[in-house]
Amino acid sequence: MWDRGPWIGPTPVSILPSRPVPDGQVEPARSRTPVAYPESMTSDERPHRPVPRADLSALAGAVEDLEPFAREELAAATAAAVITHGRSSGTSLVDLADRVGLDTLAELWRTQQPSSLPGALWALYLLRRWCRGHGDEVTRLWRAGRPYAPADEVVAGVSEAADPAAMADLADAVLHGAYHGDFDVALERAAAFFRVVASGRRELAPDDAAGARERLLADRNDEVADGLTMAAQLWREHPL
Repeated sequence: MWDRGPWIGPTPVSILPSRPVPDGQVEPARSRTPVAYPESMTSDERPHRPVPRADLSALAGAVEDLEPFAREELAAATAAAVITHGRSSGTSLVDLADRVGLDTLAELWRTQQPSSLPGALWALYLLRRWCRGHGDEVTRLWRAGRPYAPADEVVAGVSEAADPAAMADLADAVLHGAYHGDFDVALERAAAFFRVVASGRRELAPDDAAGARERLLADRNDEVADGLTMAAQLWREHPL
């Protein structure tokens, strides 16, 4: 279910499931502060050992038993471990979702905002799955949107062919840049890509209920783009 392109990024807070509380009332889902990295985390507290694949799976399996704040801490810690390992070891983690399973990353990161490190990584891995699994759809939206977002088209850096293979190459290049280049630049490329796709959704949306849904999805794509842009700025201010 996580390879559905329209839901790239965390599930909107407004539709996150509420959690029951002891007295029988319902605690609404909480909004989250868009912080890319916990500024209070000292160098001694930051993870230095990479999280093995088995550890990621085990941690994902324990998420449901955690309180919301503990979930956020776990998401931040695992994302920091992944990005630190990927950027310092030379190991390619572009295909991490293929190795550990996208569901594992979803359990750990999908409820975090795209302005946070775990939310940003989740968006990048889901973008890769979407581009690889739904290349024709992505291509159609991209081609429809790029005339309305020429600056974002340049920043995203999709090849002139703009075919399904080019979309897959873009997603791989963004993740490769996240680990082996400038992380903030990779985030800005992904943000630009989402803005072009959002423009394409609006351009192709018909004047009916299906079109209204597409316009809502375009708004969601823009929200993810804005979050990734904020994450890029926060990375420049507080890189790991």
